[in-house]
Amino acid sequence: MLLLSKDERYWPLMSPLPSYGYGREHKGPRYGSLIHGQDLKDVTITGYNGTINGQGQSWWVKFRRKQLNHTRGPLVQLMRSSNIIISNITLRDSPFWTLHTFDCKNVTISETTILAPIAGAPNTDGIDPDSCENVVIKNCYISVGDDGIAIKSGWDQYGIAYGRPSANIIIQNVVIRSMVSAGVSIGSEMSGGVSNVLVENVHIWDSRRGVRIKTAPGRGAYVSNIAYRNISLEHVRVGIVIKTDYNEHPDEGFDPKAVPIIENISYTSIHGQGVRVPVRIQGSAEIPVKNVTFHDMSVGIVDRKHHVFQCSFVQGQVIGYVFPVPCKNLDMYNERRELVKQSTFQNISDIDYSF
Repeated sequence: MLLLSKDERYWPLMSPLPSYGYGREHKGPRYGSLIHGQDLKDVTITGYNGTINGQGQSWWVKFRRKQLNHTRGPLVQLMRSSNIIISNITLRDSPFWTLHTFDCKNVTISETTILAPIAGAPNTDGIDPDSCENVVIKNCYISVGDDGIAIKSGWDQYGIAYGRPSANIIIQNVVIRSMVSAGVSIGSEMSGGVSNVLVENVHIWDSRRGVRIKTAPGRGAYVSNIAYRNISLEHVRVGIVIKTDYNEHPDEGFDPKAVPIIENISYTSIHGQGVRVPVRIQGSAEIPVKNVTFHDMSVGIVDRKHHVFQCSFVQGQVIGYVFPVPCKNLDMYNERRELVKQSTFQNISDIDYSF
């Protein structure tokens, strides 16, 4: 077992990521990682079920007490590298994000277990592909104190200037638990753009949210061509989330007129039990959510008062059986397509939830 020192005094400081312009938690530099590499080719990290332990407990306590002057470092971070294989290993108790690949290409993460306490371990994301292309994440188990998997591509004006998208990402056969946050997230830092993502055969349990897209004015760029297939949800507070007002910014230099585009999102074979709110899509007049498709969905009832689609400024279609009853602006697509074309977006205040 490889252990990370509990004392941050022994850790070197690194410059902020160029697409963030900021240490993420504090201005200025950030702490390094236990395993760090940059500008590498043909990297393999495997342990035949060995463990890398970040001993994050002391870091989490100091973070909550505001005793750290710099941003915590990930447990494993690879930057500007290619042909990466990470497999058959356990990563646990990271001080911050657990496995962070930044501006990398051709990444495969498989048969990997990532663990952190489900409470009291702030920002311990499992896997964060960040401005990465051609990524496969498969056959993994993740139980952490933040997002299980979070696809990112830079933060506001810094991410827009850096201009490296996350694209061509496949997530398959993964089990995730995230009581604090979401199983699979896109954003909120997505200012280089995110496209061509497939999330398939994923089981999310005991989690606050299932699959989520989050962004805000100032992010710019796009989230496009995202497909969710065969997703099972078990004891999840909100199953599907799209949120467009996640207003956390690095500094005052962001452009509020840089609004992202969210379009071409499909949800197929979504099933679950113990889900309080199946769908919450919160578009806005600035950031409407376009071309959302639901096909074959059945999510069991926990609370009839909340067990509805919650939608605003969203346009799309429903194909086949979808339960519970979708928002009218989705359901009308099948019934009277010409009305949808004339009135593409509908405010949440206009939606009748009395079914």
